[in-house]
Amino acid sequence: MRFKAAAFHFAVIAFGLLLGAASAAEARTIQLVGLGDSLMAGYQLPPGDGFPAKLQAALKAKGLDIAIADAGVSGDTTSGGLARIDWSVPDGTDGVILELGANDALRGIPPEETEKNLEAIIVRLKERKIPVLLAGMIAPPNMGADYAAKFNPIYQRLAGKYQLQLYPFFLDGVATHADLQLADGMHPNSTGVDVMVRNFEPAAASFIGMIAAAAK
Repeated sequence: MRFKAAAFHFAVIAFGLLLGAASAAEARTIQLVGLGDSLMAGYQLPPGDGFPAKLQAALKAKGLDIAIADAGVSGDTTSGGLARIDWSVPDGTDGVILELGANDALRGIPPEETEKNLEAIIVRLKERKIPVLLAGMIAPPNMGADYAAKFNPIYQRLAGKYQLQLYPFFLDGVATHADLQLADGMHPNSTGVDVMVRNFEPAAASFIGMIAAAAK
């Protein structure tokens, strides 16, 4: 599934913000944390091939002084993320890329519980004045239409309620593409991570631009 219109919109906004962010970032390194599960942690990938490392490299290539800590834990659910939020996101963090929920869907956890946990994470971060870029997820087809109808709108609803920047589908461009996945058919391979980073980069640049602007 592609979100070409959203990606184009992000790219237009990010182009202008990127220059401002780069200038503001000269004073200090912007510290981001990728809080997620195995999709963030780079499941079965060599060191340096995971999403945070590759996104950091891509943004640095654009001139941004940025560091992205990998707080991905394979197998983690939204309840697990909530339990570790305080120590996974240290003081001094400028922003969080929040990517959780895939394992909830795989395990058939009630969407209401997933939403409650994600909301609690968001509220905790907002109390600490840490901005959030919310990475959405889509329920796997085998969970059925009823489950998907309850699960899929969670991210849009939370983004609207808390005025968060939303990247609609973290696996955009990789899901359903076997050549971009590991043999398990769920996790991205190294090339798949490259695709994810390329698609996500404009949203990340926009997010960093907003952080830099707010710090002025």
